[in-house]
Amino acid sequence: MRALGDGSLRCADEYADIVVIGAGLAGLYAALLAAESGKKIIVLAKGSLEDSNTNHAQGGIAASICAEDSPDLHFQDTLSAGAGLCHAKAVRQLVVEGRREIWRLIDLGVPFDKEQSGLALTREGAHSRRRILHAQGDATGRVILETLKEKIAVVPNIILLANTFALELLGDSRGCTGVLCMDARGNPFCIRAADVVIASGGACQIYANTTNPPGATGDGIAMAWRLGARIADMEFVQFHPTALMLEGAPRFLISEAVRGEGAILLNSRGERFLFKYHAQGELAPRDVVSRAMLREMQETQARHLWLDARTVSDFERRFPTIYSQCKRFGLNLPGDLIPVAPAAHYFIGGVVVDQRGWTGIPGLYACGEASCTGVHGANRLASNSLLEALVFGRRVALALARSGRQKPRPAGARFQFLQGIANAQEYKARLRAITWRWAGLNRDKAGLEKGLAELEALEQDLARGVYLCRASMELANMLTVARLLLQAALLREESRGGHFRTDFPAPNHAHRGHWLLTRNSPPRFVKISEEEDDVLPQA
Repeated sequence: MRALGDGSLRCADEYADIVVIGAGLAGLYAALLAAESGKKIIVLAKGSLEDSNTNHAQGGIAASICAEDSPDLHFQDTLSAGAGLCHAKAVRQLVVEGRREIWRLIDLGVPFDKEQSGLALTREGAHSRRRILHAQGDATGRVILETLKEKIAVVPNIILLANTFALELLGDSRGCTGVLCMDARGNPFCIRAADVVIASGGACQIYANTTNPPGATGDGIAMAWRLGARIADMEFVQFHPTALMLEGAPRFLISEAVRGEGAILLNSRGERFLFKYHAQGELAPRDVVSRAMLREMQETQARHLWLDARTVSDFERRFPTIYSQCKRFGLNLPGDLIPVAPAAHYFIGGVVVDQRGWTGIPGLYACGEASCTGVHGANRLASNSLLEALVFGRRVALALARSGRQKPRPAGARFQFLQGIANAQEYKARLRAITWRWAGLNRDKAGLEKGLAELEALEQDLARGVYLCRASMELANMLTVARLLLQAALLREESRGGHFRTDFPAPNHAHRGHWLLTRNSPPRFVKISEEEDDVLPQA
């Protein structure tokens, strides 16, 4: 690397056949399977391998593997939760291929929990059958990742770079040619590659209250948008109903599986209330439960409600992570009531991909939460996220193995690098407050317009370029994602799934479709016809 006279920098190149941005389940699974082709693969982890959303996934992974269940039932449950916007073909692939991926994980050595009759299965909200697999009770994501990391450690053509931040994609909308990165010491370097996979997770850190780890800042979505990829369904954000709400404690997720095993929600008067809002009560879809909780909190001016798990037997064995985390903050479960409130949990939207995970830009793929496959529609069915990561991680791997795209020719990359913003964390806090206030569970036109104006004012304080500082570059990405979210929420003048407008409180058939956002192009609405199976335009 050497300095240029105009203040920009030229970075030396490294080379790989494939670069995977993200080391969660989608990224590691895609890398492990693609490595069978013999191609050189570099996997980038922004922080440690423990920082991904997968590592925090408690609820488990859904699959119709018992005799009383079927892919058809899982298919219908997924469509129902998706509120009319699911990509039917992708959902069919999810529920059929997902069963096979579970057995592949077992063959790899993932120790799913068992009972006398076989694999232990639980039920969660909006599922018609018990089909949720767990590992070590409520540590499913972590256990799966540990198994994959053990397998990857002995694969010679996979290089795993921890504490390596992907700053920008190389190339343009005509083709992606690699990734600009920053190492742990703040030094930039480029990796040239034939193919790049965005598997960097979601963006719920743009909210003041979230269950996500600090690294979930939407980097992959923002980078893809800057390159020219299509972004869809950004207005749909899933708020998990039961995040721990204690002063001084992180917004730790209390898994839906706890309610699946009999826990109930109580308002500040100690009354059970959810059956007033939905026939399934505590097992209603997440958006229904979260909005019902918000209404109860507003009526009584309460900061939180209560989760009563006193009827859940053998709590410590079944939910060891939740038990120990609550005990750390002075709660003895299951005897104590748990203070809970909704928190931002999962991004439904993301980078539009086809059934191979291709974005439509040569050399650029996406999978996992950063992508938009259409399987979740307007609201994700509980425990379908890990399943999506497996199914579409494999599909991306197959596409990569077959790719005949050549590695780019040697070429120095030139960028305008910027120093970090001294008060980046303060700006992040302001952004989170804006998004939580104006684009949270309840939205309206006036609030969304106010939020966009406040985000624009924040952006005016920031220079355009590549920051050689993690917090500052995350801030830039968070601003991009937040702006896309509010724009899409303003465009969708109806309420559906994870998007609720108080000024348009009902679904509107005219809005049954998807808003696509692309840089340098006006927003485009793609309406779903009654006969159409593929509801997202394919690359």
